[in-house]
Amino acid sequence: MSLEDNLYPLLSLYDRLPQGVRNFVGAAYRRLPRRIRYGKAYGEFRELADDAPNWSESDIREYQLRELRRTLVNAASYCPFYSRSFAKAGFRPDAMMSLDDFTGCPLLTKPDIQQHIDELTSTSISDSQKLYITTGGSSGVPVGFHLQKGVSRPKEQAFLEANWRRAGYFDKARLALIRGHVTDSRAKGDIIAHDATRDWLMLSSYHLTDERIPEYLEALEKFQPDFLNIYPSAALQLADFLQRHDQRWRTPLQSMLCGSEQLTLSQKRLLEGVFQCRVHRWYGHAERVVLASEGAQSELFYFWPHYGFVEFGEPDADGLQEVIGTTFHNMAMPLVRYRTGDFVRLAKPEARREFAWPAVEEVAGRGQEFLVTGTGRRISLTAFNMHDAIFDGLYAVQFFQSEPGAAEFRYIPSPEFHSSRLAQVESAILRKLGDDFRLVLREVEEIEKTPRGKQTWLISRL
Repeated sequence: MSLEDNLYPLLSLYDRLPQGVRNFVGAAYRRLPRRIRYGKAYGEFRELADDAPNWSESDIREYQLRELRRTLVNAASYCPFYSRSFAKAGFRPDAMMSLDDFTGCPLLTKPDIQQHIDELTSTSISDSQKLYITTGGSSGVPVGFHLQKGVSRPKEQAFLEANWRRAGYFDKARLALIRGHVTDSRAKGDIIAHDATRDWLMLSSYHLTDERIPEYLEALEKFQPDFLNIYPSAALQLADFLQRHDQRWRTPLQSMLCGSEQLTLSQKRLLEGVFQCRVHRWYGHAERVVLASEGAQSELFYFWPHYGFVEFGEPDADGLQEVIGTTFHNMAMPLVRYRTGDFVRLAKPEARREFAWPAVEEVAGRGQEFLVTGTGRRISLTAFNMHDAIFDGLYAVQFFQSEPGAAEFRYIPSPEFHSSRLAQVESAILRKLGDDFRLVLREVEEIEKTPRGKQTWLISRL
């Protein structure tokens, strides 16, 4: 297991240390070789990602078939849910001779995970080797799952860096982030923190108002990052401020890295004009089933065939197809033919491609949803997502807002959820929303859905 995985339980303690102490400890940690910080698996996955573009189509198919069989045999042997569902469908992983045989495997849904997490978790992996996190997503249905320590985190690090290297990223690059980091929950609180373990500048995505954006610009100009890793919604807010105030961007960037939210091509063009650099879009999610990013010379999203196995559902009326993914390398809780709830538009057959990999021209369904505070702050619900157990035991959650600075938090509890936890839920939410927000918790029997029948984090009447 990597040193980073071993130290992960101490992260909250580290965050509470004075900044000077964090800087000292972080600088010492940063000097350690990557093979120690991220572990042996990081080096192996990095080598795999670096070599991936050189693989032939037959090599890729052989690799995917091998990894699929390994994942499926493990799932059938050690996860009771899969043992049952495979048997019911008459699907035998050990008899799978080609990728075409995989279509006989049943699909997995978010409610399946919600209701059967224990039976989806492998009995062959000890609890000490499992890392529990939750998705936030845009569905309003928190989903908890397990990753495999010593594998999942170094793999994610290696492949994300491989994504970014298409945009020029290098190992000792100076990186600034505006991606949901809570520096201070107060409306007038601090917006800046420094992650000394990586020498990263962490900027709050919760305080982007006209009054405070100059603080962001000053901090970025002082830090001089090579790359800015930012939510698209935050980047668009910065761009809007600069244009309205007739200001120029003064911090040269090699690239802006945008993920976790939808960013259209027209929005990308706008950002590239304002920030005078390439905007590199990437797609992934907490479940770590599949991963994609733009190419080095094209704007198509390419799905890594070595990261996980991707399929696409039937086209809807708009020509969009759901992303269906199967994990590789997570034996703690494999997700098999998992319906992600994300939709894409496939690349046209005649499109010029950099890789012989599954490619899409648009990732849809991840629009920017905001709660608006009493002081005008816009809080992206992508940034709001909490990857912890705070919403465990709730079948569904949703914000309803009809006036700035106030909202209802509607929830449907499971039988296992105890009302004594409501104070903890409220406190965790308000830590994100800040002191200029009023919140009312209300239990409901049904969550309001969109006209297309989708359950969503937010119903806004502003």
